[in-house]
Amino acid sequence: MLIKGRVHKFADNINTDDIIPARYLVSTDPVELGRHCMENIRADFVKKVKPGDIIVAGKNFGCGSSREHAPLAIKGCGVAAVIAKSFAAIFFRNAINIGLPFLELEEIDEIEEGDFLEIDLASGIIKNLTQNQTYKTEAFPEFLQEIVKKGGLINYIKYKVTRPDKD
Repeated sequence: MLIKGRVHKFADNINTDDIIPARYLVSTDPVELGRHCMENIRADFVKKVKPGDIIVAGKNFGCGSSREHAPLAIKGCGVAAVIAKSFAAIFFRNAINIGLPFLELEEIDEIEEGDFLEIDLASGIIKNLTQNQTYKTEAFPEFLQEIVKKGGLINYIKYKVTRPDKD
């Protein structure tokens, strides 16, 4: 499973209120939430992000409240994956639930805003095509890749229930 996109870089400790401000939590529609993604910390983010782009951030990405709205907003604005030095545990779980790929990478300081990355989830290889650099991280487990392909945990479970003869 390959993801290719342009980098939007953020600092450490990006919390769920930074990702999607609380005033928008009246919706669970990913597209509506995506219209407001990161607006409190980067007002022009949704104007610049393109489908398939990648967020790269520092430590403790997704800290704060346990809202599933945060990864929904990220996915809803077109971001295909998040790479960070580390993730808050609740964001980690919520990202799985909605089928948003995420990878931990220590060397994020080497990646710049606007770089173009290629992520191979199956191998854990991240290529910075702009800087001609390659990084290795943990491969995204196969069952999580299947959850992403199905659009989230609920869709994955529905598929498994209706097609028990398949994998």
